[in-house]
Amino acid sequence: MTRGDHLRKQAEFLEDRCLKLGEYILEHKGTVRSTAKAFRISKSTVHKDITSRLPALNHSLYVEVKKILDQNKQERHIRGGLATREKYRKLEEQHCMEKH
Repeated sequence: MTRGDHLRKQAEFLEDRCLKLGEYILEHKGTVRSTAKAFRISKSTVHKDITSRLPALNHSLYVEVKKILDQNKQERHIRGGLATREKYRKLEEQHCMEKH
């Protein structure tokens, strides 16, 4: 296999992965984190593929995926706040039980 063949094969692999990541996010309403876990790759790789590579490969898919990721981003602070509140509620319960 020549260097050129290897580079073409690598480019095809990246393109295929980008499209699969986009389709996965669209189908599962996935987050970057859940997608990374499903594909066993890093969150930064998912982010790079979606934001840098996907727009050039399939712009309409990118637009749909971006809507989902933007929605996830808007909801993230709410989920984080709820998790923090629950954490401190449990700690308070535990503290009260230890007192009695």
